[in-house]
Amino acid sequence: MACVHAGATDLRPPGPTQDVYREDCTQCFDSIDDEAGLNVCLHCFNGGCAGDRNHGLLHFQRYGHALALNIRRTPKKRDEPPQKVSKLAIAAETDEDRYNVATSVICYACPSENVDKNTGNIPVVIDGVMNAMSFTKREEVKAWEQEFVPCEHTLCLVQADMGDAGTKDLNQCSACDLKENLWICLECGNIACGRTQHGGARGNSHALAHADSTSHAVAVKLGSISAEGTADIYCYRCNEERTDPELANHLAHWGIHLAGRTKTEKSLMEMQVEHNMQWEFSMTSEDGRELLPIYGPGLTGLANLGNSCYLSSVMQCIFSTPAFQSRYYDPNGQSPHCQTPAQDLETQMRKLADGLLSGRYSRPDSRVAMSMASSEASSPIHQKGLLPAMFKHLIGQGHPEFKTMRQQDAFEFLLHLFKNVSLSKHLDGRANPVEKFRFQVEQRLQCLVCEKVRYKVDVQDNISIAVPARRIAEVEGKFEAVQFSECLDIFTAKEVVELTCPACQSAAGFSKQTKFKTLPQELAVNARRFELVNWVPTKLDIPVIVSDDPIDMASYLAGKHDPNEELLPEVQEVVSFSPNSEALNQLLAMGFPVTRCEKALHATGNSDAEAAMTWLFSHMEDSDIDEPMVLDQKSGSHRSAGQDESKIAQLGEMGIEPSRAQKALAATNGDVERAVDWVFTHPDDGDEAIGNDGNAEVAQTSEPVGYGTVPARYQLRSIVCHKGTSVHAGHYVAFIRKTRASGQSPSWVLFNDEKVVECDKVDDMKQTAYLYFLTRV
Repeated sequence: MACVHAGATDLRPPGPTQDVYREDCTQCFDSIDDEAGLNVCLHCFNGGCAGDRNHGLLHFQRYGHALALNIRRTPKKRDEPPQKVSKLAIAAETDEDRYNVATSVICYACPSENVDKNTGNIPVVIDGVMNAMSFTKREEVKAWEQEFVPCEHTLCLVQADMGDAGTKDLNQCSACDLKENLWICLECGNIACGRTQHGGARGNSHALAHADSTSHAVAVKLGSISAEGTADIYCYRCNEERTDPELANHLAHWGIHLAGRTKTEKSLMEMQVEHNMQWEFSMTSEDGRELLPIYGPGLTGLANLGNSCYLSSVMQCIFSTPAFQSRYYDPNGQSPHCQTPAQDLETQMRKLADGLLSGRYSRPDSRVAMSMASSEASSPIHQKGLLPAMFKHLIGQGHPEFKTMRQQDAFEFLLHLFKNVSLSKHLDGRANPVEKFRFQVEQRLQCLVCEKVRYKVDVQDNISIAVPARRIAEVEGKFEAVQFSECLDIFTAKEVVELTCPACQSAAGFSKQTKFKTLPQELAVNARRFELVNWVPTKLDIPVIVSDDPIDMASYLAGKHDPNEELLPEVQEVVSFSPNSEALNQLLAMGFPVTRCEKALHATGNSDAEAAMTWLFSHMEDSDIDEPMVLDQKSGSHRSAGQDESKIAQLGEMGIEPSRAQKALAATNGDVERAVDWVFTHPDDGDEAIGNDGNAEVAQTSEPVGYGTVPARYQLRSIVCHKGTSVHAGHYVAFIRKTRASGQSPSWVLFNDEKVVECDKVDDMKQTAYLYFLTRV
């Protein structure tokens, strides 16, 4: 019997901008490479698995889309395993070269497993599906093709008279003897060397120095200029790569013509990609044996999408915690009800949790096994690894950095992830897993003259600790080892900050000390090992000694207040604020906007650039980060112009009434992210606590965030390690303590993208870790 749905006139092929999910299921990692194949909906082009989970059938049951194209793919025999994709360009090799592909049309409604492919509009729809760029490839191309745009400085460029610029030597820096990595200032024609590029040419930053001294903004890398008109164009005012629609004319003004030009140096992006791909963590034991791959639940690797190791390493560590496991891993639960699952964070987090924890996909790569079966090779066969393309695209949406294919800072990504998870809905009694990372820090300020004090309590979900750099004089580039406890001592130590006392009006300053008021279940720690070299943060290889044994954190708790100490009055604390000029100039030289710099210095006591830089990295996602700073005349704290109205409007867009939004903001010091979570966790709190002045009087009956009790012992659960001189280059991996079998002691497991191996010695890696995750025991 013929399918009555096959002749539907509303069947249309996908449009040029429409996403086609024809590689893996949008709700799990089953794919076209599985025996049952993948069923692609011919109505909306959602990809649903056809195996035992049958998310394709679930899609039909929920939305009534009857027809689907089943796609099954099997690899052709090859003489060698496929190479890892690591270049910007799209490989010329096609799926036809690598795979045999079989298709059939099914109808869930009839039901029928073999609908006639020649009926109605079906042929053109099938052709559109099979020839469309898949979702994964589309996002990869969009991310690689950086959307560089012009800026006001390139569009409004004013060039000086040529004068004697035509006689200048274009082959050497005007300030040193370097003859590579040269940049020409488009405004005055000055030739100067750039900054040292990771994986590229040397540089003494004379182009940056020229821009600082002259306020000239736009420069072009001479060796990157091609006859087609492409080049590296950098705006020092924006601190970003840009494009110049009039590049040919602007270069011709200085006697440089595109005709006949040959690109002689790699672009900034090419150097970064090549450099990042060169990093490899050792996959051998101390005695030289190659570490063997291991498989099973919780032992699934993530394939590298190009520069995604920062994402993979963080997600492996996050999903090793009970909080994230219980929140998102539900093997027997129903999939979220969402017509666009690839655009739903809940769905993609559950998909990732299932992929990493279930063990379904933790097996040797069959493609490599097949190629090695016909050879004499005996190397260990690692996993194929899951491609987290949908999750990476979704979590990076709207973010200027995480939506790209460039290497990113793993710590910044952790903060971004926590923000998005906290802002998402947690229904059906499911708790926000970030709550297990949250704790309270108490800041104590004491005037050095009158000795009156003030306390301030903030909620955090991480700490960033400074690692002291003590160079070993006789060994270049080597540093003395530092105990993890010393870093915590520095974090909680007293320091002097420059503030005027509102009680005695003394300008002698304050003693400031920050301690833990409570401690979390899971503690995320970022170890800062950086120094500024030519105003660029450069990583230092300082060993930090941290034991596998539990660490006692009790001494870092704030304790009770002295009942005899006198509190500072709640009056005008600061009538004006003058940022530390030296620290401000350092931050500006790093490319931070002046408004952000002033806020950071004010928030950190106006002390130094390093503390302010740490604050900036932790608050880059604040919605009001770029709004002008306005001092609160009551407390001396800064607020952004119009922040209350804009934040209440933000919360209103999420369905939160203005009165509850106002109360939530007051309860969370104006933090929108925490305010959203506060609303979800305080469903019974009414509006009676709003005072006549419109300010919320926060009830003190709610449970504090974290634990304030002892013993407070924490054990290292996992680490994220980085190899390279900059967090924006190099390679990230994760080491996680896993209990692989009942009764066995935990052992360390290395997650290096898709490679998952057991490690017997990780002391060296622990000493150079970038992120530490400790759990309360």
